[in-house]
Amino acid sequence: MRATVRQFMVAFMFMNAGLEAESEGHAESMDRIYRSQRHVYDVTRAYYLLGRDGLLDDLDLKSGETVLEIGCGTGRNLVGAAKRYPQARLYGLDISREMLQSAGSALQRASAESRVRLAVADAAKFDPAPLFGAAQFDCVYFSYTLSMIPDWRAAIAQAVQVLKPGGRLHIVDFGGCDGLPQLFKSGLRVWLAKFQVSPREGLEAELRETAARAGAQLKVTLPYRGYAVQARLILPPM
Repeated sequence: MRATVRQFMVAFMFMNAGLEAESEGHAESMDRIYRSQRHVYDVTRAYYLLGRDGLLDDLDLKSGETVLEIGCGTGRNLVGAAKRYPQARLYGLDISREMLQSAGSALQRASAESRVRLAVADAAKFDPAPLFGAAQFDCVYFSYTLSMIPDWRAAIAQAVQVLKPGGRLHIVDFGGCDGLPQLFKSGLRVWLAKFQVSPREGLEAELRETAARAGAQLKVTLPYRGYAVQARLILPPM
């Protein structure tokens, strides 16, 4: 029998017991912003969250592999991943209960709810074992979420921590827009700030430092004249 959205939310309520006061403040802020926005989020963001489908294609998940989306929001990407990789096991976490209501509904509509586990958690500090029953993953990805996570550096470190040896970290997010007109860049930042979104100027440098510490391979590209930043980090095998 398919789990209902209500059943999803009951599970979320138990899973989020470990959130601390700072996390709860951010969670309340996200819930406040997206309580109504979540209903139109996917339609309105389709035009400027560039590179999300390319990231899903690049995951290249094999049968039985596990993938975690950090900041899964409305579940749009998880639905896409479930369709592309029917033999993979999918997990998603988000700090916003409001967004996870939409994610649960989206997965049900796609008949994918039995293949995806969701949880409420802070991207910068979570333990996947009690949340999902899985301590590490073959692949972890952020899709336009690091720009919304206050302690985004800690979120990257946490993502690397929960990767298996040889695991892959994929990222797509807003870039510095260095190849675009200054007026466009300034206007975009003002607009994004309304939703507590801030492009991370030090993202590429942070990834290079992380890769160096972990002995990982790293590829970073800046498509759309720097509008976006795409990155793939691969840990060394055991």
